[in-house]
Amino acid sequence: MSRDSEAGLAALLIDWQRQHGRHSLPWQQTRDPYRVWLSEIMLQQTQVSTVLGYYARFLARFPDVAALAAAPLDEVLALWAGLGYYSRARNLHRCAQAVVRDFGGQFPPSAAQLATLPGIGRSTAAAVAAFCFGERVAILDGNVKRVLTRVLGFGEDLAQTAVERRLWAVAEAQLPPAGAGVEAYTQGLMDLGATVCTPRQPSCLLCPWQARCVARQQGQPEAYPVKTRKLKRGQRAHALLWLSCGDAVFLVQRPATGVWAGLWTLPEFDDVAGLQAWLATGPGEGEVLPRFTHVLTHLDLLLTPVRVRLPAGSALAQGPLLRWPEGRWVSRAELANHGLPAPVRKLLDAAAD
Repeated sequence: MSRDSEAGLAALLIDWQRQHGRHSLPWQQTRDPYRVWLSEIMLQQTQVSTVLGYYARFLARFPDVAALAAAPLDEVLALWAGLGYYSRARNLHRCAQAVVRDFGGQFPPSAAQLATLPGIGRSTAAAVAAFCFGERVAILDGNVKRVLTRVLGFGEDLAQTAVERRLWAVAEAQLPPAGAGVEAYTQGLMDLGATVCTPRQPSCLLCPWQARCVARQQGQPEAYPVKTRKLKRGQRAHALLWLSCGDAVFLVQRPATGVWAGLWTLPEFDDVAGLQAWLATGPGEGEVLPRFTHVLTHLDLLLTPVRVRLPAGSALAQGPLLRWPEGRWVSRAELANHGLPAPVRKLLDAAAD
């Protein structure tokens, strides 16, 4: 594609965004960097329809960055529970604390400074800088990579770091001149990738770039972007000790790293036999429930709950258990104050039905 052709792409996209793009999302009605940043983090690998409810609940509890920074991490994780990719929540909390500590509670106004904060990558930093401070800077999230590689026929392998750097340079070259609608262009890229130029079965006839799209001319838009490195999936099996007394359940906190880091969950054993061996030392035999699979991005968790109901007044339910000295008994009313992994919350909720 010639440079003259490329020069007209931004104008076409800006016109399309103003007529057909999204304009009613709650984070589009503000230039508050806290709210825009919060939405950008939540929208990473999560659909808009899912984010809307979480976004409203977060703002109700943490209306500004100072409130988020001052909150206990457990409370942040509890509100995040079910949204997945929990490292985002931990980094969200760390970032808020860094903004308060290092920048006096005000987000820095440039993409370069924003990118130094925990959990803010180059593209997220650019989005906040463009939408809140009017900086002329390119974004390159998953949607934008797909849109740009298709329209420009960029067929190099993005699994290579050097190639991704070249695509960043391409993204910067497409930006309209300062003052010519950088914010609308940036929003247009996001909208186009989310609603028209989708991973599968893109709606090419609705695209403002259809006449200039190399991938469409080739008849294979789904061949882009090219990325050969595939994520290797793993599988892990565990048994979960579902120990309850009345309406209280015994929970332990996961380590600060790894799967479900920092969340509260049921005690975990390598297998049912090991769990039953522990039960034989005191509580007695438990009820082995059907195994189920919880799918993570890189891992399938095969989980077998073993349920044990202790009688009222049981000495075991009076405090932490010897094997888990940091564990705690949590009543049903208090579960909402603890960040629980989605499958564990679903399991416990099902018991209340």
